[in-house]
Amino acid sequence: MAGTKVEKKEEPEEAVKETTGADKELELDTLPGVGPATKQKLKDAGIETILDLATSGPMDIADAVDIDVSKAVELNNKARKKLVELNRLEPDFINAADLLVKRKAIDRISTGSKNLDDLLGGGIETWAMTEFYGEFGSGKSQVCHTLSVMVQAPKGEGGLDAGCIYVDTEGTFRPERIAEIAEARDMDTEKVLSRITVARAYNSAHQELIVKDLGRIIEPNKVKLVILDSAVAHYRAEFLGRGTLSERQQRLNRFMHQLLRTAEIYNIAVVVTNQVQAAPDSFFGDPTRPTGGHVVAHTSTYRIYLRKAAKNRIARMVDSPYHPERDAVFFLDDKGVDDPSEESIRKK
Repeated sequence: MAGTKVEKKEEPEEAVKETTGADKELELDTLPGVGPATKQKLKDAGIETILDLATSGPMDIADAVDIDVSKAVELNNKARKKLVELNRLEPDFINAADLLVKRKAIDRISTGSKNLDDLLGGGIETWAMTEFYGEFGSGKSQVCHTLSVMVQAPKGEGGLDAGCIYVDTEGTFRPERIAEIAEARDMDTEKVLSRITVARAYNSAHQELIVKDLGRIIEPNKVKLVILDSAVAHYRAEFLGRGTLSERQQRLNRFMHQLLRTAEIYNIAVVVTNQVQAAPDSFFGDPTRPTGGHVVAHTSTYRIYLRKAAKNRIARMVDSPYHPERDAVFFLDDKGVDDPSEESIRKK
């Protein structure tokens, strides 16, 4: 009708994406010295927030922004100081008594076995990296599958009511096994599967890229556990012979430190599995040695050796800042990781 005023339809509120105050605090341009051009270069390199900047190494930042390493170190330190101000990181100096109180409040994820939880002091810790190593069939991947289910259990029932990222380097992840474990533990199978994000790494470079990009997925998906099964497989296959050993260890060292920084800054649990090799010069005792050398050994916060014992599995705490070196017996069944019966332990 002529003369009738047509009102312009407003966009629905859902279509407008709002940025929360917490997100704004972590924007790159809130740091002094980071302008639009620098911000764009960092984002092009996959460094989206201050958290990503803090977890990146100075060399990665220098390559991304095309600046000197000294300036990249300065930028990295600014990101760390900002996170301290936001209570995301510990200050440089802290009273030991205060640190003890803070550590008592650290979250833990149950492995599904009370025996294994006791060995770990209550379960897998956040803010740390836990390594499981052992020969084939020792239960490494089964521990990982069980943990990816247990992390979703409510607090008070061994979980953190959170999601999981599962980085699979050997093609061993099976959603069917996840469904079986969830069903056996009376959990919603569809919900459990939907909260696990799987990334298949096809080579060491792809593996490094996936880990570098973790920050983009962790917070939006409320992730509290990152699993890497296994950490050294691709490096072991690609770098052959003594001539490539130095380059392999340098890249592996850089990669493992990236994982550890991610665990500390995002306050998540990182679990990695590792392969083993036989030591031909070992005449007494177990000749089994984890691969990766001292690089992996020094980076892992906790190191557990898994071995088969008939139908049971035995876990030994090999390295820890405070756990005693002892063994724990566990079992693999429909629930994934479980405790064996007393009778089976006595028979062993």
